[in-house]
Amino acid sequence: MGKIAGLGKAAAASILISGLVFGTAARAQEISAEHIAAAKQAITALGVTDRFDNILPGLAERLKSELIQSSPNVEDQITATVDAKALELAPRRADLEREAALTYARAFSVEELKAISTFYSSDAGKKLLKDGPIATRELMKAADIWAAGINRDLNASSMAELQKVAGADLQPLPANASNIGGAPGATTAPPAAPAPKP
Repeated sequence: MGKIAGLGKAAAASILISGLVFGTAARAQEISAEHIAAAKQAITALGVTDRFDNILPGLAERLKSELIQSSPNVEDQITATVDAKALELAPRRADLEREAALTYARAFSVEELKAISTFYSSDAGKKLLKDGPIATRELMKAADIWAAGINRDLNASSMAELQKVAGADLQPLPANASNIGGAPGATTAPPAAPAPKP
């Protein structure tokens, strides 16, 4: 009886896996050629897969380094062999591009992908891709400074008002209490340097 129950579980798992595989294949078939083409254009405009260009060369360099470290007497053969094998695998980079296109096609409509391509192919879009991260970093610095000032002023004005209401019952904040955990979005200031010895 236990064997039959085990077979039932295996059959159920097999049906579930088959359903997932065929369901994924069916969804991939539902995406039109136009949709895939629009996704590829958007990916190119965004440059989202450019960062993956160094994966294969990086893996090849790491493998060469490991092999040469363990067998330095055949360094030339290792280098030539790994480089040749890496070149053989290079065409598989297209698989990643196809997967990226499918991912974007599932996430965005054809019209949205075309709009993305149009914007990010424009001068403004290219500038946003290039300078956007720098602007974001600067904005985060400004937000940290702003949050620290707001935190300081909130503490000072609240304590002044509470002194009027609570008087002697109000306990003073410990030193740096306003920085415990940091203000939301703010970075904690580094500790002060110790005073020089006399």
